[in-house]
Amino acid sequence: MTLPSYLEDQLISLPGTDRQRTLRIWNPTGRKALIVGIHGGMSHSGDYATVGEFFKSRDIVTLSVDLAGHGEQKRILLTDFDAFLDDVEAMLEFAATRFPALPVFITGHSMGGLIAAHFALSERAQRWQVRGMILSSPYFANAIPVPRVLVVLSGILSTLLPRAKVPMESVTNVLTRDPEITMRHHQDEALQRRASEASFGFGHALLEAQARLRKHGAWKQLPVFAAIAGNDKLADSAVAIEWLKKIDGHLLTLRHFPEHFHENFNEPDRDLLFADILAWMNALLEPASQMATGDRA
Repeated sequence: MTLPSYLEDQLISLPGTDRQRTLRIWNPTGRKALIVGIHGGMSHSGDYATVGEFFKSRDIVTLSVDLAGHGEQKRILLTDFDAFLDDVEAMLEFAATRFPALPVFITGHSMGGLIAAHFALSERAQRWQVRGMILSSPYFANAIPVPRVLVVLSGILSTLLPRAKVPMESVTNVLTRDPEITMRHHQDEALQRRASEASFGFGHALLEAQARLRKHGAWKQLPVFAAIAGNDKLADSAVAIEWLKKIDGHLLTLRHFPEHFHENFNEPDRDLLFADILAWMNALLEPASQMATGDRA
């Protein structure tokens, strides 16, 4: 088996709440901004390879850590959603130490988008100067609705049998239309870098986080770029769009890709999306750059 390549420049072992976790860095020589990447459920930090590769050549650092309960294990056993918020803060603290003064953009795909939204709405976000947020197929609701009886049972089972396996079909072949990345996902599963099973505790934690988010109004100050996949078998695109439209119009840039599967960042035409994101980032960076030029003058 050919081992998957994630193209990172550096691997660092970062302390986590449960164990040491892998932090990947895609690090250009020139640096004008930094992306903090939050990966999706069942995944790992290596899934930011396409983001890291593209933005590295545009002088933007990308870093991503294996989230709590993820990376190097077959089943996700985590039951505390707030552990993910701890991971976001750990990445921000690392970025502030390693790359001080770089403007930061938080990026979340799928479950990572759910985490990013919760982080932006929390008091934790007030500690950090985040320039903007990028969301890809945010997992605000399941594409296949979960019957109410199962939601109730998930709470009971998460208490009685939190580590038990949730019965679920594999979705690996409907994540992206890129056959090479689909092959990499299967290899990751064989190596247990990517999980193939979820526990009742993990599933219930996600359902609760989705329910809490829907009760929140959207934030009013942070610019957001959102990419929504139209052929998404995992995340409910309509629910995501409905929630995103709560954001003030001048802060929201919404892009819809009718043909995309779930993983926008891994689709064959991803460079077009990345170029759009880059233009959005540059527009947010430009006022600060002009201010700095004026100060020097």
